[in-house]
Amino acid sequence: EYKELLQKQNSVCAICGDSCITGKQLAVDHSHDTGKIRGLLCSKCNQGLGLFNDNETLLQKAITYLNGTH
Repeated sequence: EYKELLQKQNSVCAICGDSCITGKQLAVDHSHDTGKIRGLLCSKCNQGLGLFNDNETLLQKAITYLNGTH
């Protein structure tokens, strides 16, 4: 399954499109609610989602903040 996902994503992170800067394999990202695998992420993107607790509202607020329209 991992190799299939890696091939689908052209061996890069599903969010930023980069390979993992740590040199490690991309992390298997999954929903903590359903357990369903969403894709492969680099360590930065995986940690970023984790720090936001997969909370879409907080992530949208962060986007708004970055856009300077808060």
